[in-house]
Formats: sequence, C-alpha cells, structure tokens
Amino acid sequence: MKMELFSIGPFTIYSYGLMIAVGILVCIAMGMYRAKKRSMSDDAVLTIAIIGVLSGFIGAKLLYVIVEFDQFMKDPMSVMGGEGFVVYGGIIVGVLAAILYCRQKKLVFLDYFDLLVPSIAVAQGFGRIGCFLAGCCYGRETDSFLGVVFPEHSMAPSGVKLLPTQLFSSAGDFLIMAILLLYSRKKRERGRTGALYMILYGIGRFLIEFLRADDRGTVGSLSTSQFISIGIVAVGLILFFSSKLFHREEKTITTGPED
Repeated sequence: MKMELFSIGPFTIYSYGLMIAVGILVCIAMGMYRAKKRSMSDDAVLTIAIIGVLSGFIGAKLLYVIVEFDQFMKDPMSVMGGEGFVVYGGIIVGVLAAILYCRQKKLVFLDYFDLLVPSIAVAQGFGRIGCFLAGCCYGRETDSFLGVVFPEHSMAPSGVKLLPTQLFSSAGDFLIMAILLLYSRKKRERGRTGALYMILYGIGRFLIEFLRADDRGTVGSLSTSQFISIGIVAVGLILFFSSKLFHREEKTITTGPED
C-alpha cells in the first residue's frame, strides 16, 4: 500500500495510475488477440478502446462531480483534481461513445461489446488493485483477520483495521472475466455475453457497496452506485433474454416457416 512508487526527476510514478495503465494495456492486448481469433477487426478494437478510455475518464469524473456536487460548489478544484472517479460514469459514457463510433463505421456494436466485456473486467480488476494501493474505495472497520491497516498519508483512515473491499472487488472482476471467457467459448446469441457482464458486475457492485465506508453519495437509502446497479442489472436481464428471442425471430425470417 504505497501511493508513490518512485520518482524520475520531476516525474512521480503513482501506484494507482500505474495499475490503471496496466489494466488498459492488458485490456487492449486481450481484445485485439480475441478479435483476430474471431476474424473481427483488431483496428476497430483498438479505436474503440482508445475512445472508451478517453470518454470513460471524462464520464467517471463527471459522475464524481455530480455525486460530490455540494463540495464542488464550495471548492471545485478539490473535486476536479486528484483521484476522485465513479466507475459507473466511465462505463456508461464509454459505452455510449463506442456505440456512436460503431454506428459511424457501420459496425455491429453488440458484436464488439460481447468481444470486449471480458477485457473490460480485466481492466477493472487491475484498477481496483490500484485503489487498494492508494487507499481509496476502502471498507468498513472490522476486527476480522481480513482487516487491513492502511499507512498514514493514504486516502483511507490509518491506524484502524478496514475491510479491503478493493481487493474483494478486484477478485470479483477477475472471476467475472473467467466466467465470460468460458461462457463465450460457444457461439451465443448476439448481446448475451455483454448482458451477462452487466448482470454479474451490477450484482457484485450492489453487494460490495454494503461493505464500503468511503463517502460516495446516496439516493434514498442506497448508495449512488447501488441505485445505478439496479438499472444496469435490469437492462442486462432485458438484453440477455430478448437477444435469444430476437435470434429466434431472425432465424425464422431467414429460413421461413416449416412446411
């Protein structure tokens, strides 16, 4: 748990940024490799990844500003600067940007969404390791053997044992990646792998929020991320089951009714 890893002259390498960078590189490499195996455009994967990362950072920061709007009005730079992001903002804006790109290039978005969701889960897994090293997104106080004491100058409270919810989330993300890779080994209806990611990630995020203790905004009795998770899971369930229905209808139209 160390925020600053080392410095080279005036440049400081931060653990959080390094893990984000590693996650992005692994995500892109994995996506391009799988695209080639599926005879899909690896150039499109690279472009989608770049667009998704850039727009995702904007979306994650924008949602953080919304969540911390009161603090933003008092001191804008305290919110705009630093490592404050909300992952869901990045996912939502990144996906919207990818949809627009695919429409412009006449690509089927759901094909690339299905292809890339295991890579997205990998990137999130590395990102959560970065959260652990920086001390953000920390869990509740605990007497459990699982508790971790963060050092001073960490973003987490120091001197008390906290649940390492960052590592729980990271393990969950890597597990989701493994499930999606196994699920996608067989040919599935278009959109189903992406929908499964939405369902699994949404449920996991909803549950992990009960263990977190950092300030992240609320909607009624739910945290902001729990509220969004409900919508993500709902959309995922609709896409998961409607994709099979659409596939059947498409097949019927193509082959015609049986005599």
